Amino acid sequence: MTISIKTAEEIERMRIAGRLAAEVLEMIEPHIRPGITTDEIDQICHDYILNVQKATPAPLDYNGFPKSICTSINHQVCHGIPNNKRLKNGDILNVDITVIKDGFHGDTSRMFPIGEVSVLARRLSGICLEAMWRGIRQVRPGASLGNIGHAIQSFVEANNYSVVREYCGHGIGRQFHEDPQVLHYGKPGEGIGLQAGMIFTIEPMINAGKRQIKLLPDGWTVVTKDHSLSAQWEHTVLVTDEGYEVLTLRKEETPLGPAQ
Repeated sequence: MTISIKTAEEIERMRIAGRLAAEVLEMIEPHIRPGITTDEIDQICHDYILNVQKATPAPLDYNGFPKSICTSINHQVCHGIPNNKRLKNGDILNVDITVIKDGFHGDTSRMFPIGEVSVLARRLSGICLEAMWRGIRQVRPGASLGNIGHAIQSFVEANNYSVVREYCGHGIGRQFHEDPQVLHYGKPGEGIGLQAGMIFTIEPMINAGKRQIKLLPDGWTVVTKDHSLSAQWEHTVLVTDEGYEVLTLRKEETPLGPAQ
């Protein structure tokens, strides 16, 4: 395992890439309403990244992925491919954005409720958001990756939801996916120790039902095996000398996340 410790210059470039990724989610929010297709959302994001940000959508043609963003609806866990199906009232949608700017990647995702959603769907999304932030708040030099996973898993399971184990966070920088893998389950003290200058994503996927998943024939879309709802939130996080810095923070967020 080769873990990249970023230099001050690389960190500054990662801040720029992270900010751009966050701005795509801010830009697209007003467009996400019942009746729009995920293809249309993809096209708006694609045009914004290329023409306004002068950046590159990282998913496009990544290992053959056909679109510029990932859109995962309801029981889709991750890597959903935008298409011409219209969003309807009550859906929940994850939009996953990764941009490349000057050779560096910024990666983030968030949930969007479509119109009026069920209490279950809103609670699932909220628990997933809080779980991500509980993981983020573990980040500091000397802590272990297992601390992050344990904070997420223990909170999720205490709320009677399940953590997807087959997909995880990852190091990020000049490459879309770098070492280390950041599991969303684990035990305190396990795994590698964190060092200032490491940058990785924390992106828990949690299911309202059981944790088992399956891959659809398109080779990308992952769904819950029991067809239960799934939610995901993601940020790119820098380990600082004192703790952490979220590089993909949106304007409506605080650096500490939801109230503890």
